Amino acid sequence: MAGTAGAGWGFALLTVAAGAAGLLASWAITLDEFALLRNPRFVPGCSLNPVVSCGSVMKSRQASVFGFPNPMLGLVAYAVVICVGMSLLVGARFPAWYWLTFTAGCALGIGFVSWLQFESLYRIDALCLWCCLAWVATILLFWYVTSFAVRHRFLPAPHRLRAFLDEFTWVLPLLHIGVVGMLVLTRWWDFWTG
Repeated sequence: MAGTAGAGWGFALLTVAAGAAGLLASWAITLDEFALLRNPRFVPGCSLNPVVSCGSVMKSRQASVFGFPNPMLGLVAYAVVICVGMSLLVGARFPAWYWLTFTAGCALGIGFVSWLQFESLYRIDALCLWCCLAWVATILLFWYVTSFAVRHRFLPAPHRLRAFLDEFTWVLPLLHIGVVGMLVLTRWWDFWTG
């Protein structure tokens, strides 16, 4: 296992951008959640039709898994991601335990987001555009941070996998986002084509 590692501009900027996108989504959803608390008849601006219905998602039990609105987790988590990215931009190098912790946090994030995607598509039966932005940000973070940890030998992996990730990390988030996009497309195929 390597000692410490910093990151190049590309990875650092991606981390900041993904964190900022997730933070923006979390902030917008939080504001709408507060508006819903004040006025139960409030309709969020991103409630466009029966499928793209942020209000339906926000009023679901899945929107407050831990007893408070989920986007409040995002406000904290994505702010941490931005701090990590900004630190990398100014040349910070972190030890192995830090990268492993960051990777574990991204893994928890992708697990939570994957569950929310399933719930949104197959239980709530509606999409939230701000949630979709947070999904994309989390998918990018998970794959790029995991790839970084593998390539720098913080996570054990065969040489061929490290070599693949050196060249083709971009393939994994693209495939992941594509699969989610296809699930959304096929879930409401009649609505999109009708």
